[in-house]
Amino acid sequence: MHWLRTLAAALISAALAATPASAQQLGIGTMGQGTAGYSMSAAIAKVLSDKAKIAARVQPAGGTSQFVPLVDSGELDFGVVNIIEAKEALTGTGAFEGKKQANIRMAAVLYPFRNGMFVRNDSPLKTTKDLKGARVSYGYTSQLTLKAVTDAYLANGGLTIADAKPVLVPNVLRGADEIVAGRADASIFALGAGKVAEVNATISGGVRFLQLDDSPEAVARMQKVLPEAYIITVKPAAALAGIVGDTKTMAYDYVLIVGRHVKNETVAQVVDVLAANKAALSEAFGGFQGFEPAGMAKRLPVEYHPGAIEAYTKRGQWPPQ
Repeated sequence: MHWLRTLAAALISAALAATPASAQQLGIGTMGQGTAGYSMSAAIAKVLSDKAKIAARVQPAGGTSQFVPLVDSGELDFGVVNIIEAKEALTGTGAFEGKKQANIRMAAVLYPFRNGMFVRNDSPLKTTKDLKGARVSYGYTSQLTLKAVTDAYLANGGLTIADAKPVLVPNVLRGADEIVAGRADASIFALGAGKVAEVNATISGGVRFLQLDDSPEAVARMQKVLPEAYIITVKPAAALAGIVGDTKTMAYDYVLIVGRHVKNETVAQVVDVLAANKAALSEAFGGFQGFEPAGMAKRLPVEYHPGAIEAYTKRGQWPPQ
């Protein structure tokens, strides 16, 4: 009977060896529920499962400083962050000062991430210049990048946080809650995020995003603080609570990062699945309407994973233009 046990063990080993990478469960680190980052990650996990039978688990956290190190260590495989956070993580600067995440790599550019400073709709605040003396959510100890984003918003209006009254919060979710509680006048959040829709429905009269100044001087002030940021005009849409008219707001790229430990073929497969399924991604989360498969590879200050390079080379998108 010994030979039967040996044969059975050999067959099991062969079956395991033949198991495709897609049968493994991938961990995707992201922000907590109600954030755009969580919605993006959930959409990616759904599309990977529905279109390629790739099991993916969304792992929410209180901030990028909590989950990015898990991608770096190999405890998670992917992460959804903005390009500012990705650059700071890889270089050990900004929010990751002295904590270089050397194993972080780029997988894909997802779409221009639009965020803004929102207020109660009946607030007298209209533009960034009006934030002087206002109570502004600040600190963001779990999302330190957003401290710089807030500074960039203020700089657009010719202000610094010293000109406002900072209301210290750990993350954007708490910042939004401070608006509801009446303890803050303005707070940063992503356009189209579920939390903004929740606050909009909770507050009588709803909420409204402030206008940025797109003059060359104001843009220069903003980009001196946040070089990766740019200004776009957003039109009202059912999914965009707080956009009550054509609104000039900030954007910077959101990206999918991956740990260096993930196999090349797995990363290439993920890239290919996302590139082929914009419609499904958009259906799962409206923000992906801004996703452009042809723009998934861009020149960025973060090294790409070899598996991603392989996929983009086959698609004629490498090197990025």
